[in-house]
Amino acid sequence: MNTQDNTILIIGGSAGIGFELARLLSSNGNRVIITGRNAERLRQAAAQLPGVTAIAGDVSKADDVERLVAQLAQEYPALNLVINNAGAAFVHSLVLDNGTFARAEAEMLTNYLAIIRLNELLLPLLKRQPAAAIVNVSSIVAFAPTGSIATYSASKAALHSYTQSLRFALAATSVKVFELMPPLVNTDFSQDIGGANGIPPAQVAEELVQALEQDEYEIHVGNTAGIYQLSLADPAAAFQAMNG
Repeated sequence: MNTQDNTILIIGGSAGIGFELARLLSSNGNRVIITGRNAERLRQAAAQLPGVTAIAGDVSKADDVERLVAQLAQEYPALNLVINNAGAAFVHSLVLDNGTFARAEAEMLTNYLAIIRLNELLLPLLKRQPAAAIVNVSSIVAFAPTGSIATYSASKAALHSYTQSLRFALAATSVKVFELMPPLVNTDFSQDIGGANGIPPAQVAEELVQALEQDEYEIHVGNTAGIYQLSLADPAAAFQAMNG
C-alpha cells in the first residue's frame, strides 16, 4: 500500500502508539485526523503535530461515532485509511476482585464492539476509494493471554478473529485489512502492567508503516513473532511465557 498522499483517521491518536503514528504519517505527506475521548489531551497532542486535525469523541458511544462519520463524509470524502487504535485495559483478578463484569463490558465495548460499529459505518466511504485500508490494533495477548488482563486478552482474541473475517469479506474490494500486533509498549496506557519495560511507541509506528508498504497483513512487532509461533507449536509454553 502507498503510505503517502492518503487521508488517514487514527482512533486514539492523542498519545502513545496513535500519537507516534500521527507524527510519522503526517510527516510522510499524508492528511491525518486524530480522535480521542479526552478533549484537552487531544488539543495538546494536536498542538505538537503541525497539520494534523483533531476531532474529540468517544468511539464507545454511538452518538459520538455517528457525528464523527458524518463529519468525515462531509469534510474528508477522500478518507482511505482508518487505524483503530483505541483501547481499554484493567489489571484485575478474576477471583479476588469485584467488578469483573463491569470491567469486561467496558473492555469488550472499546476494544472490539466499537471497532465493528465504526468500520461498518465507514466502509461505504472506504469502498468508494481506489485504494483503502483498515488497520485493527490487536495484541500478542490475542494468542497467549495474560491472566492479570484476562478480558483485555479475550477482547484482542475476538478482534483478531473478526479481522480475519473482515479481510476475507473485503477481498474483492479496494479495501485491505491489516492487523497490528504489538508486544508490551511503553505508553501511559500500559504503565499498570509494566509498560516501562516495553518497546518505544515510535518503533511500533515505524514497523507498521514498513508493513503497510509491503502489504504485510499480519504485523508482528518486536518479539511478538516468536510468541505467535510458540503459541502455534506449544500453546501451554506460550501461556507460561506470557504469565511466568
